[in-house]
Amino acid sequence: MTSDRKSGGMAATTGSGDIVRSLELLWGTGEPPSRGPKRGLSLDRITTAAIEVADAEGLDAVSMRRLSAELGTGTMSLYRYVPGKAELLDLMIDRVQGTLIDAAGDPSADWRATVDGMARAQLDLYRRHPWLLKINQTRTVLGPSALRSLELALAGLKGMGLTDPETMSVIIAVQSFVTGIARMEAETVEAVKETGVSDEEFWGRQVPFLNRAMASGDFPLMAALADDTFSADFDHFAFGLRALMDGFEAMVERAAER
Repeated sequence: MTSDRKSGGMAATTGSGDIVRSLELLWGTGEPPSRGPKRGLSLDRITTAAIEVADAEGLDAVSMRRLSAELGTGTMSLYRYVPGKAELLDLMIDRVQGTLIDAAGDPSADWRATVDGMARAQLDLYRRHPWLLKINQTRTVLGPSALRSLELALAGLKGMGLTDPETMSVIIAVQSFVTGIARMEAETVEAVKETGVSDEEFWGRQVPFLNRAMASGDFPLMAALADDTFSADFDHFAFGLRALMDGFEAMVERAAER
């Protein structure tokens, strides 16, 4: 897929544009525009504006035309700095990943602290930028922030004593778990916005039908569930993260025996 300057929505797959050009922009190796519009337009300002629009209105609201309006310049002026929306998406991803570096701080000698910090920072990132959940990042264009955050994670997990593929799998497992929790949270908010029906009202409408189903005797295990089974007070994130780390602990012990 290549950049489409005519389409309104942004391509939601990283690495779908000119990969080499994205890398040049991320690493600062490309030629700067020879001429630019007034008012100090820059690649940094364009990327910042795109993130702000995505944060406020979602990824679909980001377009080159919309950004030109936000920045007070002509649409064609933006193309002097970035080829199109697909490459801009690569820049946006790397920019927000930079906050993971700030949250990580110095690598810890305690791998459990690294896993905990990595998970919480990733969840916070998704909460601040829920549009990230709309993007297919399986082929991320690796910029400086992406590589630095991975370097910090590897440094913090080095004490686990696992093989390199196992260490990468730890990172993947944590990221996958956090993504699932973040997606559940974001989709809950979206459902309310799209339907205008609160969670309480939605589930409340089903109570009479569920009561009859539970009284039928066809679902004995569900009928026997405790009253607080689906309580919003239960922290599924903390429980799942603790379970993951307990599993990693067993792997570390086996690695030490090897």
